[in-house]
Amino acid sequence: MIRTPMALVPYIVLAAVLFTATLWQVGNEFASRQYSVDGTADVGGPFQLTDQDGAQRSQADYRGRYMLIYFGYTYCPDVCPLSLGVMNDALDKMGPRSKAVTPIFITVDPARDTPQVLKTYVAAFGKNWVGLTGDEAAIASVAKAYRVYFKRQPLKNGGYAMDHSNTIYLMGPDGRFITHYDESIGPYALAQDLKKRV
Repeated sequence: MIRTPMALVPYIVLAAVLFTATLWQVGNEFASRQYSVDGTADVGGPFQLTDQDGAQRSQADYRGRYMLIYFGYTYCPDVCPLSLGVMNDALDKMGPRSKAVTPIFITVDPARDTPQVLKTYVAAFGKNWVGLTGDEAAIASVAKAYRVYFKRQPLKNGGYAMDHSNTIYLMGPDGRFITHYDESIGPYALAQDLKKRV
């Protein structure tokens, strides 16, 4: 058994205290970036985007309404249509209460998803849908505010796909984050949860 010389004990204690303080500081900084002062997740924020009719839209346009937001792209072969379908079916199951909710699709592929493309795409899910696009900087900004991951992936045929996170966000009438879901929740469970919150 190796014995630690008594003269080193104060230095070992000091090192342990400094290490603990460093961990606490790093954890505190991480928490402050992820959560607001009231303990809710720090998700969402201001945006300036263009809707499917070519009108400029900001988060202020939806004050007083709940927003059910999904980030994706119209060329997505599977995940996006599935998630939007779940959202649409859930809103249908809510009946008249769904009128308080605006379903919003924000593209992560602004190069291809013009307002005209979005108009056709969101119309397939319902007349109340809003499709939003913008330049690359505007999309990067709103994606960062909502903590959305996306990345262009080249394809062998010369085209590209978009890797992206698969999250449905519920924002309150004040624009603040309430909760999030993914498509695995299914339309029935999503409708039930929305009815409790809206």
